Amino acid sequence: MYISFFEKGEVDQMTTNVETVILAIIIGTLAAIVYSLRVLVLVERRIARVDANLTVITRKIAMEEIKILRAEKRIEKALSKRKNPTKKKRKNKKSTKRKKK
Repeated sequence: MYISFFEKGEVDQMTTNVETVILAIIIGTLAAIVYSLRVLVLVERRIARVDANLTVITRKIAMEEIKILRAEKRIEKALSKRKNPTKKKRKNKKSTKRKKK
């Protein structure tokens, strides 16, 4: 004679509970995966915007650098013209100081 610890109704109920828990775990895991993919897409978009802004800022800095270099060349050219004019001879003025003997 076979002695059963559980009646048939209790085993079915236990199986249903285990299946429900397993399905809940699977659905929760899938929801977590979908949420993490959503966050990943949002972060990727944000990084793309930051990258685009960095590109714009880099271009502006490069343009300013070119302007500065051009202005520097103009200044150097103007200074070189000023340093090399036709040299005028100075008139030697007699000094008013007496020579020591």
